[in-house]
Amino acid sequence: MQYESAFAELQHAMQGLRQKSLSIADFCKVWRKQQALLAALPPQYATVMEDLLGRLEAGSLFTEESCSFSQIDLLATLDTWLNKARATLNTAS
Repeated sequence: MQYESAFAELQHAMQGLRQKSLSIADFCKVWRKQQALLAALPPQYATVMEDLLGRLEAGSLFTEESCSFSQIDLLATLDTWLNKARATLNTAS
């Protein structure tokens, strides 16, 4: 698949964030730089991704207990985003 390296980079960033070897700011930079992948997907994918990244960034300003955005839940939703994006591009090709 043409975008497999982009998906691999996004998954690697997810792993880095979960292992705390990557900051939320760096994680969001990795995700936001995938312009070619986003351009290949329907526009709502970029909207949803940006909403999720914004929540991650907002949540990083607070301790887990005082923030309404659970990092674990947001990462699970980004996992779902990745799976759906991959499936969308697989059916389009």
